[in-house]
Amino acid sequence: MFQLTNKSAVVTGGASGIGEAISLLFARQGARVSVLDVDEAAARRTADRIVAEGGKADAQRCDVSSGADTIAAMAAVEKAAGRIDILANIAGVVHIGTVETTAEADFDRVYRVNVKGMFLSTQAAMPVILKGGGGVILNMASIASLIGIPERFAYSTSKGAVLSMTRSIATDYMTRNVRCNCICPARVHTPLVDGYLRSTYPGREQEMFQQLSAYQPLGRMGTPEEVAQMALYLCSDEASFITGQAFPIDGGVLVL
Repeated sequence: MFQLTNKSAVVTGGASGIGEAISLLFARQGARVSVLDVDEAAARRTADRIVAEGGKADAQRCDVSSGADTIAAMAAVEKAAGRIDILANIAGVVHIGTVETTAEADFDRVYRVNVKGMFLSTQAAMPVILKGGGGVILNMASIASLIGIPERFAYSTSKGAVLSMTRSIATDYMTRNVRCNCICPARVHTPLVDGYLRSTYPGREQEMFQQLSAYQPLGRMGTPEEVAQMALYLCSDEASFITGQAFPIDGGVLVL
């Protein structure tokens, strides 16, 4: 079960955190993985790790907020792999602030990456997916698209757009053999979290880490690997009857 043998998968933001975990797991399940990331060196490290484990992968720099970059990236994948069966839109940025404390430039940056970037990547990949007879699109949303979270104004509204985008794509393409779903994680322990704690709470990293962990009723953050397992299911043939849905992986947050 959950094999991706002979599938061609593209993972944006695939060089670190959740994107890296998805890239590695998809490759271990048989997919040929194209790791796309704005950090080309990091993307190549992830691809090299896949190859070292016996998998198939390539890497390239891609700024998802650039139409030229996404078009070039998807064309390169088609040339190398011949098709795109899976597009995992994982690239994203975060921002902390209320509507009053969010600068216009910060709001624009969050939307440029989280919303426009997902639109451009999907728009560039869709003709290739359709040419191959269909496929799967997986978007990274957040529990912030389902509930209110303090001081996440720009981030939450961007992830709300991701949820709506997911349902729109699913509706438009379900008769053309393209499924589209999104995952809505609570806090996940990634290098991004560690960097945030170091820069925002120097000397109090462990204390604040515990506070962030306690937000989830299960008492900890999720792991990138746990999110990757859900991504694998949704992109596998076992989930062939599922489209247009949002899947929380939240440590119990939505129960309370």
